[in-house]
Amino acid sequence: MITMDLGRTVTGEWHARLSGNRSPRRNHWQTKIIYFRAAADLLATRPGTPLTWKSVVAAAQPHGCRSTFYEVAGAHARHRMVDDLIADGRPDSIQLALRYLRTDPVEQLLDETKIWSYWPHRQHLLTRVLEPGMATEQAATALSASVAAWGRAHPALAAAVGHTPPACAVEDLTVLHQGRLAAVRAAAHLADVLRHATGAR
Repeated sequence: MITMDLGRTVTGEWHARLSGNRSPRRNHWQTKIIYFRAAADLLATRPGTPLTWKSVVAAAQPHGCRSTFYEVAGAHARHRMVDDLIADGRPDSIQLALRYLRTDPVEQLLDETKIWSYWPHRQHLLTRVLEPGMATEQAATALSASVAAWGRAHPALAAAVGHTPPACAVEDLTVLHQGRLAAVRAAAHLADVLRHATGAR
């Protein structure tokens, strides 16, 4: 079943593990969201202005700070999405991790921000669109349409970091193709989808 396969992805389980924490204390997902929202808002309201860790910290509400930013993003951040992919160890996961392994902490933050922002579109796709027995090409077309709809709703975020698509959508597309589509090719295809959706040349 398509939805069962997509329910067990590495990025999906990363999101579920962090967002499922209901503890009001030491809730790292809620801390991440503060910085995700700050980055997304800066992109939307200040087009053309490069993001820096300082601008993201300044925009983080109620109180952003440098040390917390680097707990959320950067090489030593806690609960990085790419770390889960690396720990999974399967070839497709490693290839996806290499595609999203960043040296710039702001770019890493944007990769995870895209997952957070795209997630409602993904949930709609899984629960309302994809059906058991759906042909691979039909499901892949629906996924591309979902990514395009997200891109049109959030054009500045979608365009960030060279129109890099949400990593969860890239992994979903590789899962739909059952190992017959490399993560690099899936990412390139969805980047083209985003360029088209946002009117980029």
